[in-house]
Amino acid sequence: MIPLFSSSLANAGFDFTTPISRVLDRSWFVLGEEVKGFENEFAQYCGVDHCVGLANGSDALELALRALGIKAGDTVATVANAGFYSSFAIHAVGATPLYVDVDPQTLTLSPASLAHAMAQTPSAVIVTHLYGQLADMDSILEVANAHGVPVIEDCAQSHGARRQGKVAGSWGVMGCFSFYPTKNLGALGDGGAVVSNDAQLAERVRQLRQYGWSKKYHVTLQGGRNSRLDELQAAVLRIKLPQLDHCNAQRRAIATRYNQAFSGLPVKLPASLGDDYVAHLYVMRTIDRKEFSAYLSEAGVGNDVHYPVPDYQQPVYNGNAGLHLPVTDEACRTAISLPCFPGMTSAQVDEVIAAVQGFFANGASSC
Repeated sequence: MIPLFSSSLANAGFDFTTPISRVLDRSWFVLGEEVKGFENEFAQYCGVDHCVGLANGSDALELALRALGIKAGDTVATVANAGFYSSFAIHAVGATPLYVDVDPQTLTLSPASLAHAMAQTPSAVIVTHLYGQLADMDSILEVANAHGVPVIEDCAQSHGARRQGKVAGSWGVMGCFSFYPTKNLGALGDGGAVVSNDAQLAERVRQLRQYGWSKKYHVTLQGGRNSRLDELQAAVLRIKLPQLDHCNAQRRAIATRYNQAFSGLPVKLPASLGDDYVAHLYVMRTIDRKEFSAYLSEAGVGNDVHYPVPDYQQPVYNGNAGLHLPVTDEACRTAISLPCFPGMTSAQVDEVIAAVQGFFANGASSC
């Protein structure tokens, strides 16, 4: 079986013993030298002034909203095809998601749809760089800035994606990252961060990650929590960060082989293979997804759906079908992910290609 993702293959060659031993020798496990070092190094990598390490990516989104002062009664514009993660954060602060349709090629936030949504006066925008594809940030920021609305980037799937020399996380007022083990920059457990060029926002996030303290035992910000990147995960991330671009290049090379092999098939493929795409997931689209998935599984090729249910159709909304975003709905019906990760062998890529081509050779429908 070729897995959708393999931690053992993706982490092969990294020496985790040395950094973990360094932490153990210090016997300092929370907010120590490793976290400070990683925050400085990751901020430099992203081309920003500040990085605040957090417990996970979900907290990063929520605390970024809290740092902006988003609260009950506010609305936050976001997409509905990205696994409900931004919706969780928006609901957590008491605000309401304003769902915006996505671009039919990139499946990221559509600037035209965002411009239309501005009539509903959102207090903020969360842009998800989905599947490793950097959204059209120039156009999105043009729309948002014209209305004085701050933009938060959800970079959980886009570590290292760049355009015009700017890295994901450096475009909006804050960039939010997850370091879950499957991410392009993955820890050995949970981890997250917020990056920003705004010193005041970064300091608010820094206070919120530790109970809202301005100093020890002095709570000055509401909405704080215990959300700290620990020393062990920070040490591991410091080892992996220098190899991030190399690992992204491996992912992109696999995606390039797939696109070349599948270009004549009745499917929709990733729109970009450039530096603005880091192939966190290789997602193709077909209307025969159920049959296609079963065929791949039978052929020993791991696959999954990211993501099958639009946020506004989740059971928590009691099946609310009043909202209709046609591109989002189509993407959630047809998207399917194929194996694409560092450490995949050329033979494994060949097997995936052969399985996909074998399915469509049997006369599958057009997407």
